Amino acid sequence: MCSFSGNEISSKYTYHYEYYTNGSLKAEGWKSGDQKMRFWYFYHPNGKVSMEGHYLHNKKKGYWYFYSLNGKVIKEGHFINNKAEKWWIIYDIAPSITRKYQYKNNKKEGFCLVYKNNKLFKAERYINNNKTGEWTDITSFKKDNPNASL
Repeated sequence: MCSFSGNEISSKYTYHYEYYTNGSLKAEGWKSGDQKMRFWYFYHPNGKVSMEGHYLHNKKKGYWYFYSLNGKVIKEGHFINNKAEKWWIIYDIAPSITRKYQYKNNKKEGFCLVYKNNKLFKAERYINNNKTGEWTDITSFKKDNPNASL
């Protein structure tokens, strides 16, 4: 057991391992009592990392990465209190497409920028997870969204 001291309270953390029924590692990270805390790694059954990020009292927080079975990043983004927030990057199966979504309270809320071959291809707007607009040229986008901060 390791002890870490903060300015206000001294907390005890233990490093915890979870396993699949076949004995391979499923997850590892820090706990305080029964609560996931600090940094955690999760693994696919093939042993490659499936996701990694921070917890605070069993809730995802901060920046997380998610990986495919072959180890490629498929999405990454921010959690606040276990909910997707701020900008998220989604890498499509087609390697030339990348989407950057704004999230609020675990829902698409704001803009999505779609890149093809690393160039902005189109922009979309979402309200409460529903697409409400789409633009394929910057002039139309700026005209319809003069106050957009991207």
